[in-house]
Amino acid sequence: MESYGGRRTQAERDAITVEIGYALCSAAFAAAVVFGAVAGPAWLFGLPRAVDTALVRAGLALGLVLFVVRVIAVLVRFRHATQPSQPGRTSPDS
Repeated sequence: MESYGGRRTQAERDAITVEIGYALCSAAFAAAVVFGAVAGPAWLFGLPRAVDTALVRAGLALGLVLFVVRVIAVLVRFRHATQPSQPGRTSPDS
């Protein structure tokens, strides 16, 4: 996906846009699931206020960390994806 000094083609720009969208959507979904798993019991059961607050804050923190890690991991993987060695040809192991 690197053009070495040249401009990116429309296909490359579209691929980057799609990958960013995928990274954000999958990260938001994963963060929401983790938040719900950690903070959910605080809302379902009558827990003491301190435990309730701790679970919600832990859920927020874990969800935020997971969101950032997921976005970075997806975009780094996309950046380092193997590309064909010659334009218009597939790599030998594809």
